[in-house]
Amino acid sequence: MSESCELSVRTDLAAAFRIAARLGFHEAVANHFSAAVSEDGSRFLINPKWRHFSRIRASDLVLVDVNEPGDAASRDLDPTAWAIHGQLHRIVPRARVAMHLHPVYATTIATLQNPEIIPIEQNTARYFRRVALDRLYGGMADSENEGARLAGLMGDKTRLMMGNHGVMVVAQTVGEAFDDMYTLERACQILVNAYSTGQPLSVLPDDVAEKTARDWEGITDFSIRHFEEMKLILDREEPDYRD
Repeated sequence: MSESCELSVRTDLAAAFRIAARLGFHEAVANHFSAAVSEDGSRFLINPKWRHFSRIRASDLVLVDVNEPGDAASRDLDPTAWAIHGQLHRIVPRARVAMHLHPVYATTIATLQNPEIIPIEQNTARYFRRVALDRLYGGMADSENEGARLAGLMGDKTRLMMGNHGVMVVAQTVGEAFDDMYTLERACQILVNAYSTGQPLSVLPDDVAEKTARDWEGITDFSIRHFEEMKLILDREEPDYRD
């Protein structure tokens, strides 16, 4: 990847952190976003250890290589960042961008015995049969074995509901990953609110849910535009994210 392309990825990833903080998706100074800058995914950018999302700038992002295990220690990288993102980029090179968060509503759904995002309207239908499920939470994901296990669960999907933990989204671009995470959290908020009424859910028929999910997959330009619009807000109000 050329220097200009890497700078573009750095800028987008920094913007994603700032926007996530604005939306309240951050978990204190934990959680991580990463983006590959090599074809095989071995070299990737990730946020520095325990830096608040709202303060991250493009130049703060750390460039590491999964083929150089010493990178994690020498750069004082969070062990969970190295374990999850390092193994994900190594095992699933199609995952150019990975976002792992513990947003309130998605994490709430992840704690249920049935952590599926049931299609009850347009946002929830985006995830119909398109989310891998992990039901084996075993503590902090801070080992390479655990990172490899999580990466293996992704299969051909781009979202992983991490049981009793949080959620992972992967995509080809930062913009697509951000919009997916945004909509997934919104879908879970709607579902949690629906569950809270105690009334029976009006679940969409399978054929309608499938058609809706496919329609979502056909408008990646919508996802990218959503992210670009959010960047325009940052350019006006927090331009230092580009530094």
